[in-house]
Amino acid sequence: MKKRLRWSIAAVLLLLAAAAVSLVAPAQAPPPGTIIDIDRGSSTWQIGDQLARHGVLRYGWQLALVRLLQPNRKLQAGEYQFTKPATPWQVFDRLARGDVHFYELRIPEGYNLFDIAKAVGEQGLITEAAFLKAAQDPKLIKDLAPTAPSLEGFLFPSTYRLTRVTTAEALCALMVAQFRREWAALKPTQPVLPTVILASLVEKETSIPSERALVAGVYAKRLAIGMKLDADPTTIYSTLLLGNWRGTIYRSDLDRDHPYNTYKTVGLPPGPIANPGSAALAAALHPAATDNLFFVARADGSGGHRFSPNAAAHQRAVTEYRRGQQKTAPPTTLNAAPQRAH
Repeated sequence: MKKRLRWSIAAVLLLLAAAAVSLVAPAQAPPPGTIIDIDRGSSTWQIGDQLARHGVLRYGWQLALVRLLQPNRKLQAGEYQFTKPATPWQVFDRLARGDVHFYELRIPEGYNLFDIAKAVGEQGLITEAAFLKAAQDPKLIKDLAPTAPSLEGFLFPSTYRLTRVTTAEALCALMVAQFRREWAALKPTQPVLPTVILASLVEKETSIPSERALVAGVYAKRLAIGMKLDADPTTIYSTLLLGNWRGTIYRSDLDRDHPYNTYKTVGLPPGPIANPGSAALAAALHPAATDNLFFVARADGSGGHRFSPNAAAHQRAVTEYRRGQQKTAPPTTLNAAPQRAH
């Protein structure tokens, strides 16, 4: 009897030792890019079985054993990616910390809400339509810009980490929150909406750092003397709002009466036409003092611009630009208006 008891105790000790060893021995590496979706309300046994089926754990009961040893920690629902072997302790710790898999969404400076909607839709987490609906509701920035027509201009360009449960509204809130941080860091003294509108024009007009404040200065000077801005990007944006952008600016686009077509209206458009980064916002807050009223792209393809103080000098720059274009570009459609110089 005593001998049988000793054997039973020894067997139990061996089992406990084997179980202890199993908790510190990693399983084989799961298949590359293994992503497991843990549903809310799943039990520890269900999660363990799910992990074992995908090769993350050797046995499902290992997770339950770790849970028994750490009863105060709760496992978090969500999507988890496993790329290398891990011990049951390590797997349990990840689930308890909620170390879920993130999808990175990179939004470059100058993207408008239509560009962002397309990028979001391509990820497959949020539909374009859902994002556009959320972005066209300005309630998130009513305290900053009560008359803003949408969130355009306030969806700050950056890289965002999303999960499968991130909603369009939550994404917009993240982007607006980042804008608020960036805006506060600039210590602004000017009104928000007109500054962001001007910054969006700067962002669309030039990517050359040294030109941003000068472009802002040209537009600020035009605004001060009541001169139309004649900004191509605003005309393009008007066609996007109407849903008839055709890839180039046509004469009919330039002649259309529309609040965003600054070839027809005086002053800033009603809202931003894109989402500017910090550098463009800084340029709009501190435009360069300049006598220039015009600028046009350089013919050398550098992305830079020639600035002119009067119409005669500007016309010479435009002629030079068009000659350069004729040497490098195929003929344009007859009814298409040439890209206007400012």
